[in-house]
Amino acid sequence: MSRHTGLQAHFTPLEAVPRPAPGRHVLATVAFGEDSGLSLTPQGHPELAIPMSSPGFDSFREVWTTSAEPATGTRGDLAFAHDGEYLFVSGTIDPLPVYGPKVREVYEAAFALVEELGYPRIFRMWNFVGDIIGSNAEGMEIYQDFVAGRAEAFASYGDGTGHMPAATGIGTRGEGISFTLLACREGSPRHVENQRQTPAYHYPEQYGPKPPSFARATLLHPAGAGQADGALFVSGTASILGHETVHRGDVARQTEVVLENIAELIGGPNLAAAGLDGGHELKDLRLVKVYVRHEADLPVVRALCQDALGPDAETVYLNVAVCRDDLLVEIEGLVPGAEWSR
Repeated sequence: MSRHTGLQAHFTPLEAVPRPAPGRHVLATVAFGEDSGLSLTPQGHPELAIPMSSPGFDSFREVWTTSAEPATGTRGDLAFAHDGEYLFVSGTIDPLPVYGPKVREVYEAAFALVEELGYPRIFRMWNFVGDIIGSNAEGMEIYQDFVAGRAEAFASYGDGTGHMPAATGIGTRGEGISFTLLACREGSPRHVENQRQTPAYHYPEQYGPKPPSFARATLLHPAGAGQADGALFVSGTASILGHETVHRGDVARQTEVVLENIAELIGGPNLAAAGLDGGHELKDLRLVKVYVRHEADLPVVRALCQDALGPDAETVYLNVAVCRDDLLVEIEGLVPGAEWSR
């Protein structure tokens, strides 16, 4: 495989066939539409399809590319692609009465594949959970059921919390659970917390029997590059201060707190507290996904995000439930590194 020059991503219309720029190759895609499933496309790359679009909101495809032609494959519930420096893995779990044991099994299989293929550094995950705040057959909230299984899988991965990457856990408009992860071979991920928020893996038991397994952000230094070259991946962020939801029932104030939380997370003082250089503003974010629980709240959320993020953010909006029944909006994105370009 040829030397990589960085991982890149962009959004395209769902109906368009991904056509990478000259010298680029599609690593994998995620289709945010009405369908669900995981397969290798006719072009040969993995695609995870998630039912998350609805009238008035966005449908799109997220396309991950690299400069080296990837190898691809499937294994059990997983599909994957890797190019010598970056690895994409996606998995699916069919609807079940109780998810925890199967979540642990499939995530442990993904972690085993990461190690087997030689990409030991996971730096970003997305977890898509159908009926996320509904109840399983035992009366436990499905998100808590999922979190418990994921935590058991992470307990066997590396040294636990030190290896928890940036992540999003969000609802879908379908059933079952799916996920994607990105890992690298030589790059150096640095996981970052937010001084305004309790680390998720230290949440008290009131939120479930196991705390969530993720960092608030991950800064990825590409192999052979300096700190300033790294892309900063921002986890799904909600209206939470400490560990508590704030401004229940007020979507405008919740959106403002989410944006304030992200501004704090990516700003210079918070990065300095993590031993990192630099600092960013909200207008530096790209590939922003905004998850809005109630359809009627979209105009308010959109207006606030457009004002804060600016026209270059590539912002998309999805009407799905967030991981607590009192959270109305969640936002994620990334700050591109020096090697990142369209």
